[in-house]
Order: sequence, then C-alpha cells, then structure tokens
Amino acid sequence: MTEREKQVFDALSAQCAKREYCTADVRRKALQRLEFDAAAAEAVVSALVSEGYVDDRRYAAAYAREKSALAGWGPVKIRTTLLARGVPREVAVEALGEIDADRAAAKLEKVLEAKWRTLQDDPQGRLKLIRFALSRGYDYDPLRPLIDRLTHPQQD
Repeated sequence: MTEREKQVFDALSAQCAKREYCTADVRRKALQRLEFDAAAAEAVVSALVSEGYVDDRRYAAAYAREKSALAGWGPVKIRTTLLARGVPREVAVEALGEIDADRAAAKLEKVLEAKWRTLQDDPQGRLKLIRFALSRGYDYDPLRPLIDRLTHPQQD
C-alpha cells in the first residue's frame, strides 16, 4: 500500500469506526480521495473489509432495524434502498430478518393512525392512506386489515 493509500485508509477507517458504511459507499469515498484511481481505491476498500471496518451484512442489518423502527419503512422500501446502495441481494434479504416484527407493526399502526387523522374528512382519504402505506414500502395484503380497522371503526 502506498503512502497516499495508507492516508486514505486511516481517514476512512476513522469514519467507519464512528458510523456504519456499506462497501459501495466506502468505495465511492476512496475513489474521490484517490482522484479516481480505481486500483488504489480497491486496495483501500479491501483492507477496510479485511480489518472489519466495513461489513455489508452488519451495515444492512443496522440499516433495516433503523429504518423500520425509526422511520416506519416497510420491507419493500428497505430492500429496494439497500439494493440501490449496492448491497448484494442476498444480504439485503437476510437483513430484513433483523426487523422486529412486533415493533414494526406497532410503528406502522402509529404512522397510519396519524396520517388517517389528516385524511379522514377527505372523500379520497382511504385511497390516499393506502397509497401512503404502499409508498412506505408495505405490501397491500398485510395492510388491508389495519386500513379497514382505521377507516371503518367498529360502532357499538
């Protein structure tokens, strides 16, 4: 490894020690710092991976947990975003298993209840709520009972 590569390695390892990054993110950062020398960037990325600073499985699992729990994203949106970030498909699918299903369901219900309060007087409110939920990355079939319960509350 050249002196410049070592400097880039040190800088990127410090960043990776503070926050998770996927291999594609680190590769892009290395390319920029090394003025688009692909061979040098690949050497730095390989060193970061072998030293344990970068791990796509760890990154994907943390990303899936965070987006599900905090942002209320569904599995479709999480998987699509991970794939767009360059995470391999099998790693992205595996990361979805890290999501706490009960916590995700509670977050989804909370988000949809808040959205429904803003839409309940709208004649197209139910349709807008469905679109909103789909845009958050949820499949329609599992959503339908929750949306039915929110939009057609039981009357005693």
